[in-house]
Amino acid sequence: MKRLIDLFRNKYFLISIAFLVWMVFFDRNDLFSQYQYHQQVSKLKQERDFYLKETAKVNKDLDELTSNPQKLEKFAREKYLMKKENEDVFVIVQKKKDE
Repeated sequence: MKRLIDLFRNKYFLISIAFLVWMVFFDRNDLFSQYQYHQQVSKLKQERDFYLKETAKVNKDLDELTSNPQKLEKFAREKYLMKKENEDVFVIVQKKKDE
């Protein structure tokens, strides 16, 4: 017990404890902030991966459209409902099920 009391009377021990408490709870880069930064970095990495995949997909589609006239025609017909002369376009819309 006396050893514990002597430990709390030691000014270096008290300063070390105060410094540790300050760094863990009150500093600008405390543990909670570090956790939030880590979560934000993880989210941004997921978004980066998503956008890299989407960019690769769009570039692939662009290469196909610029190199293949049949793909370009198919794309124009499906996305923009374009048609040739003397041709009819029928758009089929499926009803959504109400739950």
